[in-house]
Parts: sequence; C-alpha cells; structure tokens
Amino acid sequence: MSKPPDLLQGTLDLLILKVVALQPLNGWAIGKRLRQISGDTLQVSDGSLYPALHKLEQQGWLRAEWKMTETGRRAKFYSLTRLGRRQLRQETASWDRLSAAISQVIRMEEA
Repeated sequence: MSKPPDLLQGTLDLLILKVVALQPLNGWAIGKRLRQISGDTLQVSDGSLYPALHKLEQQGWLRAEWKMTETGRRAKFYSLTRLGRRQLRQETASWDRLSAAISQVIRMEEA
C-alpha cells in the first residue's frame, strides 16, 4: 500500500521529520521505520517518500549527507536541521490540535 489517499496534506512531512529527529537515516530506512512503528499501517511508496525528502531538504528542514550503508552501498542520510526541529514542534502542535478537534467530533453522542 502506498501513501493512503486520505492522509492529510502535510502529514507525511511531519512523520518524516519525527523519524529523522530520532536519528539520521537514509530514505529506505525512513520508509522501513515508518512501517515498523505503525505496525505496517503506514507503507509509503518511493514515489511519495523521495519527493517529500527532497522538498524538506529544499526547505532547509533536513540536511542530507552521502554515506555508506551497512551493506556497503552509498546513500543519502537525512538529519534534522535547527529549522527542522522548530518546524517539527510547530507541526506536532498543529497535529495535536487537529486530532483533538477530530476526536471531539467523532465522539459526539448521536441524537
């Protein structure tokens, strides 16, 4: 399954920023970590993940550095910048407000 069509705009950016905040990872490892943490619910396709990584790098929220992987392949490893940490805090606060509002609507008692 690729990025769910009903995934809110910007949610993938937030998830990437959070995963990379924990430790620098390459694109493949970011996708794998998202699958692991979500119990295979979030399976982001390469066609969604890599453009998002590029965009986050262009915005200055991620820094990329070419390194060797454990298997001896060369890959771009992404880490969070200072701007990225600030954006992560802002996005997390926005997500908390939005998810709380949605929860209130969903839990309304039916007439």
